[in-house]
Amino acid sequence: MTHTPGHPLRNDQAETDDTRFTMTTQLQAPALGTLFRFATAGSVDDGKSTLVGRLLHDSKAILADQLDAVTRTSTERGFGGAAGGIDFALLTDGLRAEREQGITIDVAYRYFATGHRSFILADCPGHVQYTRNMVTGATTADAVIMLIDARKGVLEQTRRHLSVVALLRVPHVIVAVNKIDLLDYDETVYREVERSVLDVTTELGVAAVHVIPVSALVGDNVVDRSGLTPWYAGPSLLELLETLPAADEVESEVEDFRLPVQLVIRPQGAVSPGLDDSFRDYRAYGGQIASGTVRVGDAVTVVPGGGTSVVTGIDFAGTELDVAVAPQSVALRLRDDLDVARGAVIATVNTLPPLTRGLTADLFWLDPRALKPGARVLVKFGTALVQALVPEITGRLNLDTLATEAADELEINDIGQAVLRLASDLPIEKFTVNRRSGAFLVIHPQDGATLAAGIVTAAA
Repeated sequence: MTHTPGHPLRNDQAETDDTRFTMTTQLQAPALGTLFRFATAGSVDDGKSTLVGRLLHDSKAILADQLDAVTRTSTERGFGGAAGGIDFALLTDGLRAEREQGITIDVAYRYFATGHRSFILADCPGHVQYTRNMVTGATTADAVIMLIDARKGVLEQTRRHLSVVALLRVPHVIVAVNKIDLLDYDETVYREVERSVLDVTTELGVAAVHVIPVSALVGDNVVDRSGLTPWYAGPSLLELLETLPAADEVESEVEDFRLPVQLVIRPQGAVSPGLDDSFRDYRAYGGQIASGTVRVGDAVTVVPGGGTSVVTGIDFAGTELDVAVAPQSVALRLRDDLDVARGAVIATVNTLPPLTRGLTADLFWLDPRALKPGARVLVKFGTALVQALVPEITGRLNLDTLATEAADELEINDIGQAVLRLASDLPIEKFTVNRRSGAFLVIHPQDGATLAAGIVTAAA
């Protein structure tokens, strides 16, 4: 089963029909150093799955039985060449349909570690019809690796994915100019692609961009620096991933504390006479910290309701903590007995914005059914689920010009802007202020399908 760890823009889970190539690495989730999440993106056949497979192989993150299985399958299909007879894409393409068609369909998540850091990587598909999967993979990423075929340069799907990355405010963008070996490591071609990339990212407002020449098939500049690119003086891809700061490391220090309440925890049923009174009176509020840091003794506010209290305890996996940070899942105990239910938000006192029922947002439309003005939907903010109306569509992003144009509707894979009116008051925050609290899902009210991923641009 593939899943999205700590994902605010995911409403469902996707199950593979063959777990032979997936379960071994997922069960090995390491706990070395800091955790860094990254995703791959790019156009079709740019080599995303091959790059991820090469990264796993060369960093010694593949178990022997898994490598043997992939080697056998590669041999059966007549795969050979510079990779030593291994089709590295098989290490990440877990669905049978993916392996049979030679394409990536769903997001494949993998865990691995080096001596410096633990990683969660998301290998995202490149086809236009699977752009919604790419949005899923990039939402919580600390970095996105954008692959570009050195022979093709920047394509429309490259621009589409870079637009998504810019709108999602992914902290780090790494552009891997792949298949440089097929151009005899020509620096001139690389520089032309690099210049095109910087022109697009500058126009989109992407600040920090790292461009690296690589060969996913051969391994140049993936884990080790290549002697065949003496004109490139930067780090290898893995060296860069090991040193970039994770968003949680930075945001937990600068963002205000937010905990969307998922569950109110109290003793259920009859309480054994042997237990002390503290357990009989136990009451805590469980959920995943969306942002910031909380400490015992902090003053907090609960909305809706507006009640204030003080944190008297933080429970985490059977232990008590003095301090907790995003994205830990914890249970908070408060000094006062407030009316708190699922969907409420516990936050640092005096930091929440005013409650509102109106907002404007960028929408990544993911469903074949088009969005039209007047549509009635459900909106999911954190653990809160409320009815909403879409009275107006204000525009759609033109991926050729990167300009916003007028639009009467949004179709699948469109990136557009819309106004939403909510049926209940919520503490809406702009995505530029808080990546997690400012993100939401649009859900179909009848069948529960995820229609769109949204980010708040303004609250009204």
